[in-house]
Amino acid sequence: MKRYFRMLAVVVLVFAVSGCAYVHTKTPLDTNLHETELGTKIGTAQAHSIAWLVAWGDASYAAAARNGNITVLRHADQESFQVFFGFYTRFRVIVYGD
Repeated sequence: MKRYFRMLAVVVLVFAVSGCAYVHTKTPLDTNLHETELGTKIGTAQAHSIAWLVAWGDASYAAAARNGNITVLRHADQESFQVFFGFYTRFRVIVYGD
C-alpha cells in the first residue's frame, strides 16, 4: 500500500511539473509592444471545452469587441487555461480599443 501511494505521488508530481495537469498562459497578439496604445475600453470573449467532446462559446475578436462596445481595435491578448491534458479547456480573447 505504501508503494502504491509513492507511485501515485510521483505520477502527480510528473504531471504537475510537465504542464500536463495545469496550464495557464497569456500571450499578446502584437509584435510592437513598446508602441502599442491600448485604448479606453476592454472586451472579452471565451470558449470552453469539456472531455474533448463538448465545446461551446464564441472566442472571436468580433465577439470580444461587441462585448466591450469597441469599434476600433488597438490590441488583443489570448489566454489559455487547461486542466489534465485539456480535459477542461477555456480559451479567452481580450481586446483593447475605443
